[in-house]
Amino acid sequence: MQTNSAGSTPARPVLAAVDGSEHSLRTLDWALDTARTRGAALHVAHVRPDSPRVHAPGESLVPPPDWDTDPVLGAVRDRLAGREDLPPVTYVSRDGTPSATLTELAAGAQLLVMGSRGLGGFASLLLGSNSRVCAAQSPVPVVVVPHSARLVGQEPGAPAPGGERRVVLGLAPGETSEDVVDFAFAEARRRGAVLQVVSTHLVPLSSLTLVGSLVAERGGGYPPGTAGGEATEAARELAEDQRTRLHPYLTRHYPDVTVEAVVTPGDPAGRLVTASQQADLIVVGRHRRRLRADSLLMGSVSNAVLLHALCPVAVVPVRG
Repeated sequence: MQTNSAGSTPARPVLAAVDGSEHSLRTLDWALDTARTRGAALHVAHVRPDSPRVHAPGESLVPPPDWDTDPVLGAVRDRLAGREDLPPVTYVSRDGTPSATLTELAAGAQLLVMGSRGLGGFASLLLGSNSRVCAAQSPVPVVVVPHSARLVGQEPGAPAPGGERRVVLGLAPGETSEDVVDFAFAEARRRGAVLQVVSTHLVPLSSLTLVGSLVAERGGGYPPGTAGGEATEAARELAEDQRTRLHPYLTRHYPDVTVEAVVTPGDPAGRLVTASQQADLIVVGRHRRRLRADSLLMGSVSNAVLLHALCPVAVVPVRG
């Protein structure tokens, strides 16, 4: 382990996972921009998968790998050479299972940033096993950056299409934890972004019948909340719950953050994936009910958004 910049560093850095792929290098650029916005150091980690070793008598069974003999980290160092405004950068090389080792390293970080799939992933794979495991088990928030084939933003740190920076929070007013909401507000403040808060409700069956007839007659959709009294009432109740939940953040904690509240019928994952077309970051929470520490449950919405979002996705764990 070696640090390339002197001076004081924050106690909790941003951790970026790299594996030598072009996708992980793009992810590194996103992590660098995030470390700058947070005023944090950046730890760049490469985990070399376990491989058999021959040990001489008396030799340590697990000799610590040296970052300067790791070609992947060497390539990263060369890539960053000469760049201005770099945060303090530390290179970390480990041998082990990537997902387990990154989860362990993340315990000392404030954020883990990684690509949606690694060097060995199939081209058609939407989400790699390591990113899935880390998003489900990391003790800190994990940002998964989609492959360039899906990524909306042209350059890390640049606003999404439309020119306005936008963070999107998926909010179920009665379920989403304070940790998730606070993360989204704080990230919007750091990025000078609008925070779009998306809450969805189911369309009652009676309204679906009406919607079907309207679409059949007019050949098109309908404005949200106009598909019958039941749907309209559900939207009103949800909007009130959303306002109540956001009130302390808007009035006390983050009065400087501009919030765009969205209440709409439909599937929450689908709405968030649609919102990702014009977003810099989607923020979702991890599943609350975890029977085992090694559980891979994150919640169906979080999993679907990770699979299909067109911008980076932050999966925030719930404390306690």
